[in-house]
Amino acid sequence: MGGVNDSAPVSPQRSRIMASIRGKDTSIERMVRSYLFACGFRFRKNDKRYPGHPDVVLPKWHAVVFVNGCFWHAHEGCPKFTIPKSNVEFWTAKLERNRERDRLQHERLRADGWKVIDVWECELDKAHREERLALLADQIRDAAGSR
Repeated sequence: MGGVNDSAPVSPQRSRIMASIRGKDTSIERMVRSYLFACGFRFRKNDKRYPGHPDVVLPKWHAVVFVNGCFWHAHEGCPKFTIPKSNVEFWTAKLERNRERDRLQHERLRADGWKVIDVWECELDKAHREERLALLADQIRDAAGSR
C-alpha cells in the first residue's frame, strides 16, 4: 500500500479507520479458505515467497488466489469502489498505485507459470457467494489441466 511520502496527510479520524481495517485474515479470505478446505484443496496462506503474498497458494494445482477488497484494489465498475470525496488527489494516487502493483505482481506470477485467480469482495455477497465459490473451485481444477 502507500508509503510515508504519500501526497497529502490523512486526518486522524481517517487514519484510525484505516488502521482498523485488516490486511490479512479478513472475513472474506477466511470464507474462501474454509470453502476450499471443505472441497479437499490443501494450500498455503499469505506465502511471502511469491509476488504479492497471495492469500491462497495451491502448489499441487499451480494456482494462486487473491481475495481482494473492492475499495483497496480499485475494482473498476464496482459499486463498492468509489474514491472518497475528501482528499481526492491522495486517494486517486494511492489506489492507482495499488492497482498497478497488483497488475505487476500478477504478471510476474503468470510469467513463472502460475494461474492467477482474483476473487472480489462484491462476488462474495450473499446473492453471488455460492456461485462464485463453485466457480473458484473449477478455476483451480482447470489450472492443472492448462499446464
